[in-house]
This record gives sequence, C-alpha cells and structure tokens, in this order.
Amino acid sequence: MNTDKNTVIGFILLAGLFFMYFWYTNKQQTDLATYKKHFDDSVAMVKATAEKTAALQNPVKLDSTSGAIANIPSADSIKEQITYLENEVVKVKFSNKGGQVAEVTLKNYTNYKKELVKLGDSSSLNYAINIGDNKTLQVNQVLFPTMTMLPSENGIQKIEYTYTTPTGKTIRHQFSLQPKKYNIDWNIQFEGADQLLTNQQLNVNWDVHAYQQERTTVYERQMSNICFSEGGEFDYISSNTSKAFEKPIQWVGLVQQFFTTTLIAKEGFATGNINWERKIDSSEGLATLQSQLQTKVPGANHTVALSLYYGPNDFQILKTQAPEMEKIVNLGRDLYSFVRPINKYILMPVFDFIAGFVKNFGWVVLWLTIFIRLVTSPLTYSSYLSSAKMKVLKPELDGIKKKLGDDQQGFAMEQMKLFREAGVNPLGGCIPALLQIPIFFALYSFFNSNISLRGQSFLWSHDLSSYDSIYTLPFTIPMGFGNHISLFTLLAVITSFLMSIYNMAMTPTQDNPALKYMPYIFPFMLLFIFNGLPSALTWYYTVSNVITLLMQLVIQKFIINHDKILAGIEVKRKTPKKKSNWQSKYEQMMEAQKKVKDLKEKTKK
Repeated sequence: MNTDKNTVIGFILLAGLFFMYFWYTNKQQTDLATYKKHFDDSVAMVKATAEKTAALQNPVKLDSTSGAIANIPSADSIKEQITYLENEVVKVKFSNKGGQVAEVTLKNYTNYKKELVKLGDSSSLNYAINIGDNKTLQVNQVLFPTMTMLPSENGIQKIEYTYTTPTGKTIRHQFSLQPKKYNIDWNIQFEGADQLLTNQQLNVNWDVHAYQQERTTVYERQMSNICFSEGGEFDYISSNTSKAFEKPIQWVGLVQQFFTTTLIAKEGFATGNINWERKIDSSEGLATLQSQLQTKVPGANHTVALSLYYGPNDFQILKTQAPEMEKIVNLGRDLYSFVRPINKYILMPVFDFIAGFVKNFGWVVLWLTIFIRLVTSPLTYSSYLSSAKMKVLKPELDGIKKKLGDDQQGFAMEQMKLFREAGVNPLGGCIPALLQIPIFFALYSFFNSNISLRGQSFLWSHDLSSYDSIYTLPFTIPMGFGNHISLFTLLAVITSFLMSIYNMAMTPTQDNPALKYMPYIFPFMLLFIFNGLPSALTWYYTVSNVITLLMQLVIQKFIINHDKILAGIEVKRKTPKKKSNWQSKYEQMMEAQKKVKDLKEKTKK
C-alpha cells in the first residue's frame, strides 16, 4: 500500500473508525455514577415497601406432624431443603424455599479462580398469590412442603414442588432437565388460578445478579448487557438503564461476556419493564437486573410454561433455545451491524471448519488469517499496482508542480488530466485498504464473543479470549493501555512499523511533511488500542502483517514490471478518452474556482 496523499487519508479514516468504535463501546460508563444513586434509592424504596407488607401478614407455622403449612410462613420459620439434578453439562441446585432454582454449576467451564462457573446463585424469581382473607403472599418466601422426584422419561429428570393454600388452592412448580442441556424447563401449574391471582394476571419479578468470571471486571462489565426479544425481534440495552416493553416479550437475559442467564416464556409475557445496573465499584459484581413481567392466566386451571437458561454464549446452543436468542453472541451490532453477515456466513464457518482439523486454536487463528489474506489478495495486488503506476508518473507530476508553482487548483486540474490520460485511479491504493476495515471489525466482534477461544492457551498466552501479559506494571497507564504489557501487541505494533517503513522506502520523495511521521503515528496508536484486546486478535494482526510484508516483497520484486506499466500507460494515452460525468463535473468545478481566484487576484491589483 502506497503511503501517498490518498493513503494518508485512508489511515486517518481508519484511525477515526477505531477511536469512534472504542468511544462508542465505552461511553455508557460515563452515566453510571449519576444513575447508581437513583437506582439504589429505588431499590431501597421497593425493599421497604415489601418489608412493610410482609410485617402486616400473619406468620406461618410449620406443622411438625404433617409437614403442611398451617398459615403464612415467616422468613425465620423456613428451613430449606436442597435437592440436586445433574446431567453431563450442569449441576442444578433446587430449594423448597420458593420451589425454585437456587444455583447452577457449569461442569465444563472454570472462572478466573480456576473454580467451576456458577450462575444464578443470587437470583430470585417471585410472584404474588392470594391465600384468602384478603391476604397475599410472595411465593419466594413460601416453604413448599411437598417435593416429589418424578419418574424419568427418555433420560429427562423431573422434580416437583407443591404448595396448597389454606383455601385449598394448589400451586405446583415442576422442573425438568434433559440430558446434555443447559436449560431447565419450568412449568407453573395453577389449580384455582382465578382465586390465586388478582385479575388472573401473573406478575413475575425476576432479579438476577452477575459476577466476575473472567480476568478483569472492567472489561467483562463493558461486555455485559441486557438482551431480550420483544415482538419476536431481538434487541438489547447497554448504556440505557431501563426499558418499558411495548410488545409481547419472548425472553429476557442478563448477558456477560461469555455466559448468560435467561428467562424464556414459551407463550410470551404480555407486558413488562426492566431496570439494570452495571456495577462501577471494586467488587466482583458485574451487573444486576430487575424485571417485572406480566401475563394473563386464563381459566381456573392453567400451566405457565417457562424455561431458564444458565449457560455459555455458544451460537449453536443458543440457536436451539428460543427464536433470535443466538443474537446474544455479538457478531456485530448498531453502527457495526454490517459486519454480522461477514462473521455469520464467512468467518464463523471457516473458523469452525479449520477447528475440526486443527486442535490448537492459536494455529486455527493462523490458518484463518492465511485464508483471509488469500481472499483479499486481489485487493492487495490492485493496491500495489496502483502504487507502481503512481510511482511511474511521479516525474511528470513533479514537472507539472514545478511549472505551476503555488497554483494548487491548476495543479489539481493537470493532475486529474494526467491520471485520466494514463488510465490511473488515484484512489486505487487507498480503496482496497479501506475495504479491509470491515474485516478487522468483524474479527474484533468475533474474537471478543467466541467462547471456544476462552481458556485456550497458545505460546505465552494463557487465554486467547483475553490479552496476553508478559509483564505487570505497578501502575495503570490511561487511554486503554492498562497495567500490563502484551507481547502480541508489541509484535503487532513492530510489524506495522516495519510495513510503514517499507512502504515509505518504496514511495518517491513526498513534499507532504505528514508522511514523514506516518510510520510512527499509526503504530503508536495501535499500542494503546490493542494492549487490552484479546490475544487472538493481536495474534491475527501480527500474522496478517507478516503475510502482507511477504506479499509486498514478492509482488514488488517478482510480479510488477515497471517498464511494462510505463508502456501500458503510453498505450492508454493514445487511446481516445471519454470523460465520466464525475470527471466532467470535477473539472468544471475546478475551472470555476480557478476563474474566481484569478478574478480576486486581478481585483487586488
């Protein structure tokens, strides 16, 4: 790629896109401090109201003889009974307090402490029920006296909690766990829903807390957000802290970088709203979600079918859970949604295909890089060919500039005329580079969200989904650098610097002083941008730079023939030219500007 004027513009555009992207993904952090106080006050108000309501209710006592609940249970009288269901991928802890999931352990994933990942350990799902005498009860405070292990069918394990109110109405929470599945199906069965629920409406309150699983909370918090399906369409919130649903809700999930806790309503919730907070303190907490979801329960006897997903952000697994749920995996959103097709239909299939043969994911990234460079090699060749043509025309351009002196408009017109006669596209060396920008952003999204890279070691990197570190600094450097030094980042910066130096050596002397500093400015910018990014991405960039350098040497030394290029330009000059509309309008504009300038100079005289 030729570091001429147009290439400088390309570099500036590239740098602008880099900084715009990282500014966009980090700007939500600035509003959190203001919101936190408002959020905490709201939570305190809700808790105070709930405690006041509970204090007005009569306590329930457990009949030690029958084990049945004679009245409303108080928190102090509840004695939890824990039961487990387990398959190949999860171990699910159930509690008879509320008759719900208390914790899920993922058996195939460990956290930064090398402990098994646990989700839902501080979550709560609640709804109010009428128990007679104008009294209500929060179900998460109910001691379900009856727990039954139902017979397994086709390897599906089932457990059922039953509670009967003093008026004889029954609620059953039935859970089922299939082999090799992360989701727990949950059926809430009402017998007497017309009396148990006010206006026969089920008001579900689902509170979820997410905790650190990766190396640093800062980056994992940045990757955390709320995803949901509203009206059958996927959406998410990241910087906003609340959302009122206007259409039916199919599912809502608190999403971490690589794991998700999601509530799925198989028949959908009619309305609802959510509030969430991304933590800003020094704790291991990432985010909290408070959701209020409502649905109608028709008839006296009815079953509400729900599902709880506690598992990895794996594209193929999420695709089987609910419509649009695979979009939890961020392959490109908002301003960068244009890269999603690149990831979904090109990079992901190729990556998975290579991973089927190559077991070490570092080498998978290398072969993926080779594939990308081969696919984009025609663009690379076009760029170098354009640079070679510009180099051949450089003596004539210098002559025109010397002849016209400081007349920039006149020089631009003559330059355009020369390019048209020679059949040279002045943007030929810049456009191919710009066309490769989407590939970089696609890979940024892909490597950040690809759980198969998580925990995979390669060379000195212990985790390709996170940055590699060869030295930890006793202080933190701002602007995204952090408190560590990444060797893959250094290699990416060094190879970028070598590329710039090589291109400068292949480019004739330029009068633009900015070109003298380009070999230093862009690599220096990359040092701050790349140091905290996944090592898979910086490894890709390093390999890509090395391949580009080799391609430059081969193309420049053995493929491009400058004498043939010059001969081709002479042939083009003799061929009759037809101006394009753009060229005609451009020349007319330059002519008009030149006339205005000449008129101003005559007026001054």
